[in-house]
This record gives sequence, C-alpha cells and structure tokens, in this order.
Amino acid sequence: MWSPEREAEAPAGGDPAGLLPPEWEEDEERMSFLFSAFKRSREVNSTDWDSKMGFWAPLVLSYSRRQGVVRLRLRDLQEAFQRKGSVPLGLATVLQDLLRRGELQRESDFMASVDSSWISWGVGVFLLKPLKWTLSNMLGDSKVPVEEVLVAVELLKEKAEEVYRLYQHSPLSSHPVVALSELSTLCANSCPDERTFYLVLLQLQKEKRVTVLEQNGEKIVKFARGPHAKVSPVNDVDVGVYQLMQSEQLLSRKVESLSQEAERCKEEARRACRAGKKQLALRSLKAKQRTEKRIEALHAKLDTVQGILDRIYASQTDQMVFNAYQAGVGALKLSMKDVTVEKAESLVDQIQELCDTQDEVSQTLAGGVTNGLDFDSEELEKELDILLQDTTKEPLDLPDRPKCYTNSVPNPRISDAELEAELEKLSLSEPDLVPSSKSPKRLLEPTL
Repeated sequence: MWSPEREAEAPAGGDPAGLLPPEWEEDEERMSFLFSAFKRSREVNSTDWDSKMGFWAPLVLSYSRRQGVVRLRLRDLQEAFQRKGSVPLGLATVLQDLLRRGELQRESDFMASVDSSWISWGVGVFLLKPLKWTLSNMLGDSKVPVEEVLVAVELLKEKAEEVYRLYQHSPLSSHPVVALSELSTLCANSCPDERTFYLVLLQLQKEKRVTVLEQNGEKIVKFARGPHAKVSPVNDVDVGVYQLMQSEQLLSRKVESLSQEAERCKEEARRACRAGKKQLALRSLKAKQRTEKRIEALHAKLDTVQGILDRIYASQTDQMVFNAYQAGVGALKLSMKDVTVEKAESLVDQIQELCDTQDEVSQTLAGGVTNGLDFDSEELEKELDILLQDTTKEPLDLPDRPKCYTNSVPNPRISDAELEAELEKLSLSEPDLVPSSKSPKRLLEPTL
C-alpha cells in the first residue's frame, strides 16, 4: 500500500513514476475506479469518495514535495499523472478539497494577505487574473481552473525556513541588510525559479522575519536578528550601512581590476625590453606606476570604509551587550523587589535564634532521663580513684607453674653415663627386656 513515508524513500527525478503505488501498473480495475470522476456529492457514496480522496490527496502533496514545486496547476498535475493516455477525472475535486482543508492556497489569495507592493512583476502575474476566474469567484463557483496557480502551504513554510538558515550561515549575515540580487544567488538551489523565490520571501515577510524596501531602484532585504525575533522596519542607519557595504564591494572590484591592469603593463614592458623597444617599455612602466598610484588611493578609501563598517559592527555588538545588561538589571530588580537589608538582618537573627534553640533541645535530649536520681560527679570520681588504688595493692592472681611429667622428653644435656645407668635400672626391673649385643646408646638413638 502506498504511503507518503514510502514515497520519501524513492529516488528523486523528473518522472513521478518513482512515487506511484504498486497498483498503478498492476491493478487495472482499481486504477479505472481511481481515474473515474467523483460523484456530485459525498453523500451519494461516502466509501468510494473517501477511497479516491485518500489516494489522490496524499499523492498530489507528495508530488509537490518530491519535485520541490511550491506552485501547482491542475494542468501540470493532469500531465504528470497520465496513465495509458488517460488523465484522472477527479483531480479538480481533489484540489478543491485540499483548498478547503488549507493544505493548498490560491496564489492570488496568498499575495493579497501580504504586502507585495515591492514585487515589480506582481501586477501582471498575480493581480490581473483572467476575467472568468474573477467572475467564478464572485459567483461562488468553487471549480479550479486548469491554469490557476495554487501554493503548497507546508512546503512553502519549509522552504522559507531553509532560506532563513542559509542566510544565517552565510557571510551575508554580518549585517541584517542585504541586496535582493545577492540573496537570490545564495538561494538558487533552494528556489529553482524567480517566482518561487519571491513567494518564499513573502512567506518570511508574513512571518515578520524579513522586510523588503526599494532604494534608488534597487531592492534590499532586512532580516530579523534572531530566529524568534521580529524584524524592525528599515531605517536610515540600515540604508547608510547598506550603501557603505556597496561602496566597499565597488572599491574592491575596482582595486582588483586595476591590479590586473598594472600586471598587464608590466608584462608589456617586459616584452618591449626583449624586443629592444626601449621607449615602448618606458611608456608601459609609466602606465604601470600611474595605475599603482590609483590602486594606493583606492586602498586608502577602502580602508576608511572598512574601518567605518568595523566601528558600526562593534557599536551594534555594544548595543546588544547593553540591552542584555539592561534586561539583567531589570530582572534583578524584579527578583529583589521585596528584599531589604533590614529584612535580611531580621531573617538572619531569626535563623540564629532557632539554631540556639535547637542546640539547647539537643543538649537536653542528650542528658537522658535520670528517674529522679541526682548523682554528684565529684563523688563518683573519688570512689573510682579508691577502687583503682585497692586493685594495685592486691597481688595478682596468676596461674600455678605447670608440673613436670616423668614421661616428658629428656633434657638433651644429660650425659651418656647417666643414660646407661638409667637403662640398667629399667632392665633389672623388667626381666622380659633382653638387652642385645648392641650398646644402650644405639637402642636409644631412634627414640631421641
């Protein structure tokens, strides 16, 4: 099933076939129904009416967005959506419904809602409509003529935002006033034709982000300073700065042209020297020197103009900082409206008093409950000293010295003679023990 999201993924191109739904080529019965005309009223068959409208209305808007076309005509749409030699018979009804919903707007109505007096070609293109269009509107006929231009409202707003961002990120944004011709060159990719560019400017003018003024036969555009700020009318300062900027550009172009001329004279003098034409070489060098003097004079003027512009830009920055300071002081005054030194001192005293009360309560609770018994701390200290003195006089109750058992390990310091005597005693007392031929020392060695 076709959807605007699916259309957005299709590659861009002049042929609208890239955004057409699958049934466009596959379902003959469905397409025959969609290409047929709408009933005279939706009440006759609301299901068929809604099905056709749900197909064509998003398709028309997606075609406009896909092609980047702000201005639509019924004739162009009929040519774009031809199928096997047939044109959709219900497109006029679709456009009427989009006009009713506000997704499209007549170009003439849009022009009438904005001050477009600065558009020199507006009279011939926008205001002098064919007589039958005017009569049809006066008589209440809501049919859309095939040549009438309609504006895609949402796409126009998006292009206006895009143009404003282009200006903000360009060198032209160094000053809010810019020549209309320079802005048109900057927006060439976003606005493919002059009429689209003018409609975008009118949308920005409607949003109070730009204002247009004609000065000495040349149109200048003034932008709002911030994305959420409203533009102020063009004043004498703006016009003066614009003239200085134009003078700077003119002087820069003149300096560049004279630099090329001086280089040309230098090359002529070099060629004349190689050819042995001394007089011709001298004339070329004199022309080069005169050109360089003119360049020096123009550089001095250019430096003066640039210095004035730098001061103007610095003063504008100072004005912005001053306004920020003013806003900060106003906010600070408002926030300290009810705050005085006396109130602050009184508040600090109250806090100190509460802290002292809290300390007293904490000390009271830390003392615990004594059950009515009042102990004297000095007497307790004396009694504790007496107990300590008594304990030092009493002998320590140490455990008894452990007894020596007869079967303990013999002291290694006993001599061999003593060991042999002890062994003879054991042999006499126990007749079962028969001494071997080996010495007692050998018998006792494994046990040691």
